[in-house]
Amino acid sequence: MRLHPLAADGLIAAALTTVAVLLGTEAVAQGWPALDPLAWTLVALLTLPLVLRTRAPVTVCLAVHACWTVYVTLGYWPVVGSFGPMLAVYTVASLRPTRTAAACAALLAAVWIYAGLRSDSGAMASVAGQAVGFPLVLWRFGYVARRTGELTLRLRAEQADRARREVAEERVRIARELHDVVAHHIAVINVQAGLARFVFHSDARTARDALDTIEGASGEALAELRRMLGLLRADGVQGADGAPAPGLDQLDEMVTRVRTGGVGVELRVTGTPRPLPPGVQLCVYRVVQEALTNVLKHAPGADAAVELAYRAGEVAVSVTDGGPSEGLDPVTPAERGGHGLIGMRERAKLYGGTIVVGPRSEGGFGVRLTLPTPVQAARRGDTVRE
Repeated sequence: MRLHPLAADGLIAAALTTVAVLLGTEAVAQGWPALDPLAWTLVALLTLPLVLRTRAPVTVCLAVHACWTVYVTLGYWPVVGSFGPMLAVYTVASLRPTRTAAACAALLAAVWIYAGLRSDSGAMASVAGQAVGFPLVLWRFGYVARRTGELTLRLRAEQADRARREVAEERVRIARELHDVVAHHIAVINVQAGLARFVFHSDARTARDALDTIEGASGEALAELRRMLGLLRADGVQGADGAPAPGLDQLDEMVTRVRTGGVGVELRVTGTPRPLPPGVQLCVYRVVQEALTNVLKHAPGADAAVELAYRAGEVAVSVTDGGPSEGLDPVTPAERGGHGLIGMRERAKLYGGTIVVGPRSEGGFGVRLTLPTPVQAARRGDTVRE
């Protein structure tokens, strides 16, 4: 659980106040005057303003140093009030430019030496060493903290930018594949339109069948285009190379290829297979392909299972493995991710589906994709008996 910055600063200020109070009770034992109400008020003013140290670091630093100067001038034990100014200098060094931090560090050194002079200490050499060493150490730690914070923010920005680029690249690749799907529908429409035109007067039944096919193909093509245009926001998408998009009828070939790579893969199909739009088939095919590729790369020696389920109103596919063989280090979900998981999520999002990826309770890793069946497939008999 992460604390709110103001709450964290409040806890730090309370802790320093407690330490100062405990030290203040030891002032007499150390040969200094006992702290009276005015001294306790100054101690509170030296630590409690640190609640606002990250919101106004320079102002808080100047305020606590002013209170510490008054506290020292009145002849109280300087050590009791030293913690607040030291933390204030560190805060300035961690949040403000080097020049500002150097000025605040010099102020701490000056008040430190002033406290040594006021106490008539016989060890001024030690006091001077402390006045130089403590501010330098605080400035250095603050500078490292500031640089670390800047580098962390830069790294997060670079990671976000890289993730955006990966998503854009994946969407471009999906668009190229969808180009094949839409081109297939347009080709069907073109052929059927020519047929309907040819038999329009001689064979009305054939012409009507051709028009029904044109209606279905054009509806699916429009649906594919709507999905693609709703997902993509990049210009300059190149065309596909003309190769046909893979479908569910090629899952057996993929499983055979993976088996030759040393992974025992079992393919199960439940429900009644039925025609699905090429885009949906392509989405299922690519997700299975990526999941099996991850098994090959990250779970050597594991057995995998691919289950394709045809259900009423949807189609689901799951790819599971039992984890790497004994003696091999398992791979964490983050290491299994990378670009592949981004592609899976983008494909599922494109077709209005859901995807769950992660380790299984019984061991190994699993990917489960569920896609709704388009209305056009339902018109062709989207029913299933399991």
